[in-house]
Amino acid sequence: MALKTWKPFLTVVSLQFGYAGLSIIAKFALDRGMSPHVLAAYRHIVATIFIAPFAFFLDRKIRPKMTLPIFFKILLLGLLEPTIDQNLYYTGMKYTSATFTAAMTNVLPAFAFLMAWIFRLEKVNIRKIHSQAKILGTIVTVGGAMLMTVVKGPLIPLPWAHPSDNHQESSNLGVKPDLTKGALLIATGCICWAGFVNLQAITLKSYPVELSLTAFICLMGSIESTIVALFIERGNPAAWSIQLDSKLLAAVYGGVICSGVGYYVQGVIMKTRGPVFVTAFNPLSMVIVAILGSIILAEVMYLGRILGAIVIVLGLYSVLWGKSKDEPANSFSDMDKELPLSNSQVVTFSLKANEDMDIKDVNVVVSRPTTNDSV
Repeated sequence: MALKTWKPFLTVVSLQFGYAGLSIIAKFALDRGMSPHVLAAYRHIVATIFIAPFAFFLDRKIRPKMTLPIFFKILLLGLLEPTIDQNLYYTGMKYTSATFTAAMTNVLPAFAFLMAWIFRLEKVNIRKIHSQAKILGTIVTVGGAMLMTVVKGPLIPLPWAHPSDNHQESSNLGVKPDLTKGALLIATGCICWAGFVNLQAITLKSYPVELSLTAFICLMGSIESTIVALFIERGNPAAWSIQLDSKLLAAVYGGVICSGVGYYVQGVIMKTRGPVFVTAFNPLSMVIVAILGSIILAEVMYLGRILGAIVIVLGLYSVLWGKSKDEPANSFSDMDKELPLSNSQVVTFSLKANEDMDIKDVNVVVSRPTTNDSV
């Protein structure tokens, strides 16, 4: 029972380790000249090749019929995260650092909460303290992101880092570091990412096969992101060249772990926990990326970035505290899904006060799970 309770938490935490690994690998590849648009295209081509066979064989008996509304939702899903978000995310990373990018993505839960509120996937009662905490936490989170962008502060010396070796935010040749432009690109990408998570939750209600939905999202994403990459990189065929190096590793790792496995896992979890829960563990990825980035990429840290990240985390966990107060109500609905009830049994009691009073029949409906136990 304890393992079943902690399973969603452990799964989402493992997913954050996967995202952190991609941040380091992708930054390494981008600094060596890989196009962010080509990376987004290759990533979802790999994801489609990886996940499609599993979806085809494992879902062949349970896959519902594809309808036009579902198709348009999948089309939009492929556009929001695999295409728009990934292109903006990787381009923003070129202008900043892996650590800064990971810290900026902590605004994702706040955006996801706002959209879930708009689409009625999240309950908000403005008179309740926990709802006020969620709204206030969202505002604080966005403020922390702005603080990270505006305030730099003094350099924080780390014992294992060598700032003199790489004092720039980005070692990518031909690209001048620009925190403002990078932050705007990443924040816009997070808005698309939040829209993707909420739309995925909505789509799963009418198309409840996570594996097949993941395959279709990756397929649409690969088509749409390839079209975007071909348009932006037109006249530059060298951008598509790839060898056995960090560029190939970024495409394969991102496609298998973060798109193929990632979309599927978050789809399974959000069916019972909701979209806000799935995005709530991003600060863990930020911590992992900050440590690995300073060691592997020789990235430097500044006090202003750390303070901004702390403010983001405080705002995020204000949202999470408010979210936790909604769990008792949600847990009952989850139990109803997990515990099928047997047919209602009608029991009739006859109450007779005396001979002068009418007989009153009271029907009591008793529902209980099917059981083989005998009394």
